[in-house]
Amino acid sequence: MEDGALLTETVLRRLREEVLDGSLPPGAALSVPALAARLEVSRSPVREAVQQLIHEGLAVSTPRSGARVATIDDSTMRSLLAVREVLDGLAAREAVGHATAADIGVLRGMLAEQERLLDADVEARRDAELDLAFHSLVRHLARNVPLATTLHRLHVQGHLYRSATWDHAEDRRFAVAEHRRIVDAVEAGDAAGAEVAARTHVAAVCVRLMRRPG
Repeated sequence: MEDGALLTETVLRRLREEVLDGSLPPGAALSVPALAARLEVSRSPVREAVQQLIHEGLAVSTPRSGARVATIDDSTMRSLLAVREVLDGLAAREAVGHATAADIGVLRGMLAEQERLLDADVEARRDAELDLAFHSLVRHLARNVPLATTLHRLHVQGHLYRSATWDHAEDRRFAVAEHRRIVDAVEAGDAAGAEVAARTHVAAVCVRLMRRPG
């Protein structure tokens, strides 16, 4: 990777993290000159990184106000999760035919780490990262690139939604238990069961999110 491309990737990773952890909250302006000055880099990599955030759905651009961090309201979040419910179910179903014993081991390792973090009562951000990694692996195992790409975009966008549920250990415990049912079905070779478990998980996440708004 060329130095310029590497710098752009570094800037993109930094801005993406700031968007997802709330340092750059929904609606925040993404001024290229201001960001370049703060990050102490030239404007070019920042401009490219902001365009990538727009492509990922983490930012929006309007003619008069420029780029801003995207805002996800209740209605949009429900719609997003309704699509995820169907597509994550399909990904889990397709993953069953490709997952190896080693893959199952990795998934179970992720579950163990999520449980450890819950018991340690650490910040929710690390748990959210593991949640994305878990679902990304299931989607990767489906070996369906358009499906995985679409789901990744939807999943990342979902973390723009500011809900207290991300901070509640009880809700996160529910999620880990639901993840375990997905892995159990994949390991058992139960494609239908994996699809149902994945769809049930996303539907339950939606209920919990709407239960704890704001």
